[in-house]
Amino acid sequence: FEKLCSISLSHINVYACLVCGKYFQGRGLKSHAYIHSVQLSHHVFLNLHTLKFYCLPDNYEIIDSSLEDITYVLKPTFTAQHIAHLDKQAKLSRAYDGTTYLPGIVGLNNIKANDYANAVLQALSNVPPLRNYFLEEENYRRIQRPPGDIMFLLVQRFGELMRKLWNPRNFKAHVSPHEMLQAVVLCSKKNFQITKQGDGVEFLSWFLNALHAALGGTKRKKKSELG
Repeated sequence: FEKLCSISLSHINVYACLVCGKYFQGRGLKSHAYIHSVQLSHHVFLNLHTLKFYCLPDNYEIIDSSLEDITYVLKPTFTAQHIAHLDKQAKLSRAYDGTTYLPGIVGLNNIKANDYANAVLQALSNVPPLRNYFLEEENYRRIQRPPGDIMFLLVQRFGELMRKLWNPRNFKAHVSPHEMLQAVVLCSKKNFQITKQGDGVEFLSWFLNALHAALGGTKRKKKSELG
């Protein structure tokens, strides 16, 4: 879900409680995460930005390799070698909840009325050249955009969603597109929303053009990975 404190609704310095799954801001004395740990005796928290684990209220970092599965689910990574073999070694993966699934062929949560966008996003995630480009974050991580430009958020969120859809080590056989769709709402100036049905063809056209522009392409001369 969106990395948002469940109490302050802030995006800043957010931690996930690994006991109940709720998100809280901060870990210092009197912070929401600290108070939660004291009141409910939930002690292990994950910083959703740094992906470091902490024990609260004692406030010390936890170093334990057994927790790497959790960080990989939040931020899957793909090597060029792995990407090159995606279509050659298609095999079922087993999610941590026991269900089996084929990476790349997983469901997207229908939050309210976003099925039109889900259909487009799933189709795009199975276009190999596009998929391969976005699976490797290094391809676009250093692209520079003008100050205040929010459109690059689409690129970042689409890349994150693509890596989660193709993750062979998911917790469940479905993925939430919430953060991706929040970026769509923001960048489209609410022309495409989660709470109201939209036209899939119109969304596809807008989304590809927006990605193209955010990656440095223009209408006339300059090309991006999208042509």
